[in-house]
Amino acid sequence: MMFKRFVLIVGLLTLLLPALVFGQTGVFAEAVGQANLRATTDTTAELLGQILNGTRYPVIGRSQFYPWLLLGDTTTFQPIGWVFADLVTVYGDLNTVPFSTLVVERGAANNVPNATPTLTLPASLPTPTSGAAPTAAPTVPPNALIGIAQGEINIRFGPGVDYPRIGIARAGEQFAVTGYHTQYPWIQINYPSSPNGYGWVSNGLLEIQGDIFTLPAIVQTRFILPAMTATPQVVQPSTLLGATPVAISPQFQALGNQLWTMILGAGFDPETSTLGALFLMDLQTGEAITFGNDIAFSGMSINKIAILADLYRTLDVPPNNEQAYTIVSAMMCSENTSTNDMLAIIGNGDEIQGAAHVTEFMQQLGLERSFILAPYVIDPNYVTPVAIAAPVTNADQTSAQPDSYNQMTVDEIGWLLNSIYQCAYNDGGPLMTTFPGQFDARECQQMLYVMSGNRIGALIEAGVPEGTRVAHKHGWINDTHGDAGIVFTPGGDYVLVVTLHIPTWVDFSISFPLIGEVSRTVYNYFNPAAPLAAIRDEEVPNCDMSANGSVISDLMSYTFEG
Repeated sequence: MMFKRFVLIVGLLTLLLPALVFGQTGVFAEAVGQANLRATTDTTAELLGQILNGTRYPVIGRSQFYPWLLLGDTTTFQPIGWVFADLVTVYGDLNTVPFSTLVVERGAANNVPNATPTLTLPASLPTPTSGAAPTAAPTVPPNALIGIAQGEINIRFGPGVDYPRIGIARAGEQFAVTGYHTQYPWIQINYPSSPNGYGWVSNGLLEIQGDIFTLPAIVQTRFILPAMTATPQVVQPSTLLGATPVAISPQFQALGNQLWTMILGAGFDPETSTLGALFLMDLQTGEAITFGNDIAFSGMSINKIAILADLYRTLDVPPNNEQAYTIVSAMMCSENTSTNDMLAIIGNGDEIQGAAHVTEFMQQLGLERSFILAPYVIDPNYVTPVAIAAPVTNADQTSAQPDSYNQMTVDEIGWLLNSIYQCAYNDGGPLMTTFPGQFDARECQQMLYVMSGNRIGALIEAGVPEGTRVAHKHGWINDTHGDAGIVFTPGGDYVLVVTLHIPTWVDFSISFPLIGEVSRTVYNYFNPAAPLAAIRDEEVPNCDMSANGSVISDLMSYTFEG
């Protein structure tokens, strides 16, 4: 089936800094109380200073992906830092402010201190008017009214969608209802993780067990969120398979933060059921970063990489003609029937045993949260003939609603790809050390060779120049899309794995351009002298097995090098 991709065309105007001189935009921002200024659009970024209510600062830039504003000096308009948009009042039309990705350096403007200031927070929030919530976390009485979330809902700091979200509630979660607002259709709940112990939910999103009008009536109309505190870094170093930890450079960490912001800005928020995950490794330095790696996703066709590796572990000689045809059909045309034939080869004619063998291979290698327990479904009425117990893992097996028989995490697939690369070109790595004598460089090169023939014109491929070698396996089912591969570029080779999940259905017009932009951002990081200006717009082609004769012959060769 041929899928037509719809490319999201977004008009961008990027500030080229510091080459350009900043000027007046006509838009200003004033702190709602006080707000932190940071080096970039992340609450964990370097703290540059603080602004207070009473001074309006020019807004000289805004983030394309996240609600952060770049403020300038009141006289020179030079950048002084980024502020979270919910902490300021904006005067003017933000749509007239250009997008920016600037990382502000300490001391970029005269009024930014050269040392991190000591934050002086008020002893308590401003005294509320009659009926408002107290500032300390409340004690819920035994007879409190209960509100039950009717779906996945936002919890906000104040009674309105303009207030920052402070949490997420899933369907069925219960909360003590502590009040109602007299002017807005919002309900106050007990929420201990909030700075003042309370949160707000729009009326109708909770099933209330009792009469809310017996509770305090709240008339306060302004709710000031205290200055944000640093949160743990989302993008984390990744070390698996016994690898020696490699220090992450600030530049590589900043790239990871940028990718996180892109995916979060597209609505894939791990606090919700719409979420994404990523793994990235620099194959030259060994630096590896990840986020969302604690989430188990459906393995889709991406787990065929593990099947391919275990098949080569099983074979003592190059594939024969029939086996080579099966490999090409499964890896380049993503045929599930051929994939099951690979499992049958591994399992001595038994697909179920083949799947168990692949899972054992992954477990022995150290990939303890990924597995395949059954053949790929060809007939929708197929019933697994043997009840197989899934391995016990510490991955989150709820958030992304993964397939019970086929699961993976982004970091484990990434480290498997790294292992194949090290085997192919460095004659070493975890495959060779874990399974001595069962892998050689030719076999690993052939694995990457056949995956390089998987040409779909989308996902990771869309973010690299035409002709760039991408050894990858993509996968998509109704609720999850992803791609995992090794990209070979003039500026360095790297592993990239991206997975996106939306309950019920992921639209290709969302997943294709987003993963393409993630891929392009990574490619440009490794190749700054020759960046790709925009993702490439191609149709997903049909796979033609009749054109793959040379690949089949190459897989049968004892002397293959590639």
